[in-house]
Amino acid sequence: MLKKYLLVLLILAAIVAMSGLYVYSLFFGAGVKKDHDLYVSSNISYNQLADSLRSYVKHPSLFDIYAKRLNLETSYKKGYYKIDTSMSIVELVRKIKLGIQEPVDVAINNVRTMPQLAGKLSHRFEADSLSFLKALTSKEIAQRMGFTSETFFSMFIPNTYEFYWSTTPEDYIRRMGQEYKRFWNDDREVKRKKLGLTRVQVMALASIIYEETAKEDEMARIASVYVNRLRIGMPLQADPTVKYAMQDFGIR
Repeated sequence: MLKKYLLVLLILAAIVAMSGLYVYSLFFGAGVKKDHDLYVSSNISYNQLADSLRSYVKHPSLFDIYAKRLNLETSYKKGYYKIDTSMSIVELVRKIKLGIQEPVDVAINNVRTMPQLAGKLSHRFEADSLSFLKALTSKEIAQRMGFTSETFFSMFIPNTYEFYWSTTPEDYIRRMGQEYKRFWNDDREVKRKKLGLTRVQVMALASIIYEETAKEDEMARIASVYVNRLRIGMPLQADPTVKYAMQDFGIR
């Protein structure tokens, strides 16, 4: 009789253990059906977010259970998230709750005007081009960063940078201010002072040279011509300055 009782207990324990392992695998095993780029904007409701996520997980009801347990409804973070088939429901919910975003590459090469920059940025961030343009053309923000409205554009050093999709225009500008200071290291400062130019003048001259030619092997020669003209007080007589003045870069 005792042996039977022990056998029943062992069977029940095995069933409970197997059930526990099965439930554990449902929560912690691969729970996403397909890869997906998820953008959680500022104006998305939790119901919209949850509906979207349910369509990508294998067990929507388990998603609801874990999301409720972590109070995701009142704590989800906006941003850009990569969802892949190796993720579990637990990882997915925690990722959005904690705001563990994927960075995006933001390139500002070949940009000549603030409206053009605002347009490019709007394709890489949540904020639209109008929001960016308002911040980029703000006299107050320019002054706060140590520039005037006319010289502010020189702060945006052409390069490719990593940002989060949810970065605001103001935060973007602050970051670019840090990149500007980082660019002007001791080595570049020594070279600048030898030329007798300010930082803004160096950036303006660089933009003229780049508009003159895109061939790197020609840039040094063209630069020396303009620097020599500046040294003797001669007008630059640079065609690209007309393009910038007219804001027409199709002029030949």
